[in-house]
Amino acid sequence: MAIYHCSIKIISRGNGKSAVAAAAYRSGEKITNEWDGMIHDYTRKRGIVHSEILLPSNAPTDFQDRGTLWNSVEQIEKACNSQLARELEVALPIELSREEQVRLVRAYCSSQFVSRGMCADFNIHDTGSGNPHAHILLTMRPMDAHGKWLPKSRKEYVLDENGERIRLSSGRYKTRKVDLVDWNGQENAEVWRKVWADLANEFLEQNNRPERIDHRSYERQGIDQIPTVHIGVAASQMEEKGISTERGELNRSIKAANRLLRDIKAQIGKLKEWLLDVFKAKESLRTEPPQPKSPNLSTLLFRYLDIQKAKSRKYSQSWQQQHTADELRAISKAVNLLSEKGIYTLEELDTVLSAVHDKASKIRSGMKPREARIRQLQKLIEQAQNLRETQPIHDEYKQIRWKGKQEKFAEAHRADLAIWDAANRYLRANLPDMKLTPKAWQTELAALTTENEVEYTKLKAQREEVAELQKVRRYVDVALKADAPQKTKTKHHDIDR
Repeated sequence: MAIYHCSIKIISRGNGKSAVAAAAYRSGEKITNEWDGMIHDYTRKRGIVHSEILLPSNAPTDFQDRGTLWNSVEQIEKACNSQLARELEVALPIELSREEQVRLVRAYCSSQFVSRGMCADFNIHDTGSGNPHAHILLTMRPMDAHGKWLPKSRKEYVLDENGERIRLSSGRYKTRKVDLVDWNGQENAEVWRKVWADLANEFLEQNNRPERIDHRSYERQGIDQIPTVHIGVAASQMEEKGISTERGELNRSIKAANRLLRDIKAQIGKLKEWLLDVFKAKESLRTEPPQPKSPNLSTLLFRYLDIQKAKSRKYSQSWQQQHTADELRAISKAVNLLSEKGIYTLEELDTVLSAVHDKASKIRSGMKPREARIRQLQKLIEQAQNLRETQPIHDEYKQIRWKGKQEKFAEAHRADLAIWDAANRYLRANLPDMKLTPKAWQTELAALTTENEVEYTKLKAQREEVAELQKVRRYVDVALKADAPQKTKTKHHDIDR
């Protein structure tokens, strides 16, 4: 079914990334990066079903060539940590045809990005695995009326309360960076995510599809469900080969818990509706002459047993005995359950159902922080391992004193150095003291996983309890319906008399 996914990230030279490499990979083309001379050849990549470049009216027409566009971006950016491009990755509704998917992405790019002066390079990937998605690469610099790149920002002096420039201890004046366009505003992320959901839903509606997506988190939507985690390319490939991964196992446990939660809520909802109908029927009887006191649930269950015995008389003696024994065991189990829970009336059943719902919700709430911590621990363990494995390469790189030799070494080990940099940045952001304790993390991860399994068992018990109460509903329904005609007949007889 249609799912919501819209991630936004920056492709930065400081992270060892290249706009040309990103464009070549996403389009399946061979492009040479004129900034560093590297050739990026992804012509053997499969699953690319559509590629397109959309330009604002003031952009040079030769930017329709992917290599020209992104090499222009690489050349205008001089710093070693320059932000080169912004990328959005969106999941496409599988309910739409390929043509409609292309129209959807084109409309989204045109309305949100190209209209504001960005160049948009989008590619649709679909390997046939049920996960069609689009990669949208966006330029980050504005252009003038003649298609020349403009600065992203400018510096301005910071003034004091008297309007005077503030001098620093170094003798320089204090300045700050001012963006010349609002494309980097934090509020854009929420707008772009919402517009994608709204536009996708509009296309689904136009194609007479009932499915809808929502950009809000489950918590913001008021849905008692735990989101799954993004397992990444490497883990996805391993899972496709039948190799289990930690993130894959976590996703499977989350999905199983979500199914249990949905099932419990659905079953309780049905029972609540049934009880409401029964209560309404009882209320309507209050306007009639006084009725005998309603039997309790145990009486109704044994009334059901009598009805089943009467129905079985037309069958053989041996079948009757077996059927009666089976029904007696089922009713005894139901009576014991009601007795254990202190349920003797329909009103008490309604109260217990509310308690079961609250208990399931409490279990779900307890699972949320555990799932979040499990995700964090998995990421810490992964990045610590990446740092350890690439540390020798980084150390060797730092020890090289000749600039030319260092650059050549960096080129030969670009991937390892990028992995080290990403791991180092993540760990420093999450561990200011950089104290790596992978063994302790593994121990905590194992403990949390075990706790999760215990909570899942509790959820299963809640579902089984609701399933048994559904059986009670069936028994009570049979008993009530069997007695209803008799009451009607008696009432008519009284009227005739």
